[in-house]
Amino acid sequence: MTMPARVLVVDDSPTMRGLITAVLNSDPEVSVIGQAGDAHEARAAIKELNPDVVTLDIEMPNMNGLEFLEKIMRLRPMPVIMVSTMTHQGANATLAALEIGAFDCVGKPVPGDVRPFGDLAEKVKAAARSNRGRSRTVAAPPVAPTAEYRVGRKVVAIGSSTGGVEALIAVLQKFPKNCPPTVITQHMPPTFTKSFAERLNRICAPVVQEATDGARLEIGKIYLAPGGDRHLQVSNPSAPCCRLIERDPVNGHRPSVDVLFDSVADLAGRNAVGVILTGMGRDGASGLLKMRSAGARTLGQNEKTCVVYGMPRVAHDIGAVEQQLPLNAIGEEILKLTAARKEGTE
Repeated sequence: MTMPARVLVVDDSPTMRGLITAVLNSDPEVSVIGQAGDAHEARAAIKELNPDVVTLDIEMPNMNGLEFLEKIMRLRPMPVIMVSTMTHQGANATLAALEIGAFDCVGKPVPGDVRPFGDLAEKVKAAARSNRGRSRTVAAPPVAPTAEYRVGRKVVAIGSSTGGVEALIAVLQKFPKNCPPTVITQHMPPTFTKSFAERLNRICAPVVQEATDGARLEIGKIYLAPGGDRHLQVSNPSAPCCRLIERDPVNGHRPSVDVLFDSVADLAGRNAVGVILTGMGRDGASGLLKMRSAGARTLGQNEKTCVVYGMPRVAHDIGAVEQQLPLNAIGEEILKLTAARKEGTE
């Protein structure tokens, strides 16, 4: 029998610590071995208990969660899941935490939540298995090769989940200002996608925005599926655009990578590039296979550079991935596959 994932819960609210502990202990494969009310207590508990995973509040007295996370990643790297308020300010702080090296995030419950903390237990188990042992601070943006790149006629579709903040930044920072139209589904809480799109727009050469219903797919623009109650699709071959569709969750997700990839396969066929990055589960695998069967070029992130080798593994195993590459090579490969040919355009 596999040993339960051993968790330290860090939050300044005794009530919140109790709620998180109750949710985690309800899963037989998770065991809360300690609690801490601030960074000083947490530091002592980490030394004494050596947990597999830490859940960490962002707003705490004495030293906030971001400062403490930086110290963890510098001095004793380990999987940390951030517990954040579902506000714009909370989203910005959580995105910063994910860039520093946090494994994933969950939102604090609000009145009416059917499942407080959502899939926190599953994320804890994935974090424990991931054996994350390094800081993931994102480097400064490289100079995009605008002068050398001539865009062709392809559409790029990218799917990601756990670890996707780091992965998407690494890929999109390689894109020039005149990048191919790019659509992305990243599993993320509703209020977080707007902040993430704004963050990407500041640090990347192309325009990055949250997708809106009816937005035209244009060269030099990247469209991020909004979190919440709709899926992102693309449609209208004569004037390709984004569509936000109300539909039940697919593979437990809304928006779903499979829904996006299926629509790109139908819309663009061989004039598309599909990319599946780090993430838990299998969302996107069947859609990527549909894209490859329609003639699209398909890429997957390799196991060594994934935070969680779940979605890319399933896609690779079913034959959906044409090339498996390390994260730092994916951006360049996308540009190679989407560049205009010298004698014309693709």
